[in-house]
Amino acid sequence: THFDCPMHLITEYGGWRNRKMVGFYENLCHAIFNRYKGLVKYWLTFNEINMILHAPFMGAGLYFEEGENEEQVKFQSAHHELMASAIATRIAHEVDPENQVGCMLAAGNYYPYTCDPKDVFKAQEEDRENYFFIDVQSRGEYPAYALKKLEREGIKIEMEEGDKEILKANTVDFISFSYYSSRVASADPEVNAKTGGNIFESVKNPYLDASEWGWQIDPLGLRITMNAMYDRYQKPLFIVENGLGAVDVPDENGYVEDDYRIAYMAAHIEAMKDAVNLDGIDLLGYTSWGCIDLVSAGTGEMKKRYGFIYVDRDNEGNGTLKRTKKKSFDWYKQVIASNGEDLSV
Repeated sequence: THFDCPMHLITEYGGWRNRKMVGFYENLCHAIFNRYKGLVKYWLTFNEINMILHAPFMGAGLYFEEGENEEQVKFQSAHHELMASAIATRIAHEVDPENQVGCMLAAGNYYPYTCDPKDVFKAQEEDRENYFFIDVQSRGEYPAYALKKLEREGIKIEMEEGDKEILKANTVDFISFSYYSSRVASADPEVNAKTGGNIFESVKNPYLDASEWGWQIDPLGLRITMNAMYDRYQKPLFIVENGLGAVDVPDENGYVEDDYRIAYMAAHIEAMKDAVNLDGIDLLGYTSWGCIDLVSAGTGEMKKRYGFIYVDRDNEGNGTLKRTKKKSFDWYKQVIASNGEDLSV
């Protein structure tokens, strides 16, 4: 699911907090895997599955009652999603052995703010919070650090008989992820007061420029993140989101000269190629976010644009909806045609 838990399932069943969602998802999987058999080979089970911890309504249709233990609900819901993902993987392989199933992570490694061991450990903890889901989907069991954390926090995950076996037997074939920026972690509360970015708040990195929304622009960070994940899982990677959200100002003809977007993407594609050619990472592919301007999931704004195609619509809903190619459109067309070899402007 791509952040699209139907409202009926949220109002009627409480979203992914309800175990019944696993069965509903199973029905969906039978329908789409059979419908698209032979036409679609690569599948992702949950979009940015770790987002359930940061934006629980968007990620899993969760809303909370006053006084409810939100962490308990989040992790129980996560278990249901992890079960649904494993069952989806099993069905996909049963319907068509050619099917390849991947998980999907909102990625971006945390750097320690200083070489103080406390900062280094804090960065490791932050990374683990995101890797937890992929550890289960890729390795087939709850990692020891997660079990200890849940125990410490008094969170008890209800499992049904056979859950552990299903997780173990149905691990993903590849690891997909979105990458927009790296992050910085500090154990110092004073440093933590100075944060940037939105859904993932992060200490500002003094060595990097940032987007207009405070996302730190870090092409080398993509290569670092790819290496961390490939070392951890030894499964093929697939970059399924990468792009720059920016304020685009069109000329009188609706044309946007978005050289800043071209520069961002070219630098990230170069870093990705280095990860493949210099580090030996097995990479299935790269898809950008996104083709056309739309409302940003992170901030709910039309003003934050990612597309190669400009849409005449503003935050208040005014505009003709006319579509116009930006400068990046023909540039990216050339990048695709050359399989990433020709990045010239």
